[in-house]
Amino acid sequence: MPHRLSALDASFLYLEEPTTAMHVGSVSIFQAPPEGFDYERLVALVSARIAYVPRYRQRVRAVPGHLAGPVWVDDEHFDVAYHVRRSALPRPGSDEQLYELVGRVQARPLDRARPLWELYLVEGLRDGRFAVVTKTHQALVDGVHAVDIAQVILDDSPDPPEPPTDSWHPAREPSDLELVAGALADVVRSPGEVLEALRGGTRDVAATAGKVLGQVGHLVSAAARTATRPTPTSPLNLEIGEHRRFAGAATALQDYRAVRGRRGVGAELNVNDVVLATVAGALRTWLLTRGEPVVPASVVRALVPVSVQPEDEDASYRVGNRMSALVVDLPVGEPNPTVRLHQVAYALREHGETRRAVAAQTLVEIAGFAPPTLHAMGARAASAASRRLFNLVITNVPGPQHPLYAAGARMLASYPVIPLAKRQALSIGLTSYDGGVYFGLNADRDAMPDVEVLAGCLTDALAELVDTTR
Repeated sequence: MPHRLSALDASFLYLEEPTTAMHVGSVSIFQAPPEGFDYERLVALVSARIAYVPRYRQRVRAVPGHLAGPVWVDDEHFDVAYHVRRSALPRPGSDEQLYELVGRVQARPLDRARPLWELYLVEGLRDGRFAVVTKTHQALVDGVHAVDIAQVILDDSPDPPEPPTDSWHPAREPSDLELVAGALADVVRSPGEVLEALRGGTRDVAATAGKVLGQVGHLVSAAARTATRPTPTSPLNLEIGEHRRFAGAATALQDYRAVRGRRGVGAELNVNDVVLATVAGALRTWLLTRGEPVVPASVVRALVPVSVQPEDEDASYRVGNRMSALVVDLPVGEPNPTVRLHQVAYALREHGETRRAVAAQTLVEIAGFAPPTLHAMGARAASAASRRLFNLVITNVPGPQHPLYAAGARMLASYPVIPLAKRQALSIGLTSYDGGVYFGLNADRDAMPDVEVLAGCLTDALAELVDTTR
């Protein structure tokens, strides 16, 4: 019998609307090897590695009458060339032109009739570079049964290992009668889950999604602590449309480490403290450029998913649904960068989850390039939480500090693309990789025509913090 989507996975399908596409993405920049890199080479790479992620050859099939949750079935007509696509910029293509293309690509929903992912080769970037842009639905990536495709096409060496033997043949798709029989069998085994599926598929979808928050960690406890405080008003929260803008900002990891070396509020600072203080400073400057009222008490409330390790588990952590959500008030009203940093550090120390947060080094040591998968899981955690409790989502995932390669092409940078939820005009993701920290800003096209200004404010805010260490 086909594998059934969990209630949480199905909720991402039920809640998807034209203005809130539920896929997560990434933008990776590569330097072409001496022999070059083309579309055929990328298709061959994906074809060889897709055996590692068999779910990428499956599509979602609904059960007649919504008697149970939908199931994953093999796509009998799977065509890798449909999912791996090709685009190009007018040479020499600039980063700004790439970001414009990314905004348009990420705005389009995925085709429900096919496996829920796409990958784009973008040629024509200046200096012999090219980009790979990915889109993967949140229902697909759960960190256990499937990881992000961007994770499996990368290697530690320019000489890729031999691909696994791929003997995949699609299983016969079940008939409607077989799906109904499977649903009735599930009634006997788990009647409660079937009831939730009926509710999710026919009437109260939002309530169903809310009841499965526990599958993504300790989101409820984070929300409960914040529910007593009204969410700050912000230009980041308004009705959004279907179209997107994207911007990236590249910074140096050594700058964050230099700021981290200072002594904080009774404890050593960590890089995450500096990251969030940088975002706070950038948001402050951006609000001022817009003429928004900024007073000493002004804050922007951020939901920050973190990967946690349960207290009863040993150090052998692996990717899975182990996400917790910290709700942090970023002190955008504080003009002093040092005070702002200490306020952020103190706010993070108030969260008990930080004691169980998985260390950056542990995440880095997860096999493969885990950041795309962990960003997707962070987006899942954010999507499951109530948007009434925060102004924006910030995901921060550490990556390996050595070069990675795709079929001999060296990856130079990787920018995450975190989806927007209802009344959320901006999301921020960042990945550290090979000495750099790369911010990806995904924004509503109409609400954030100045998203590139905010990207510039990030580099300025970090420079301001670095200046305080001299």
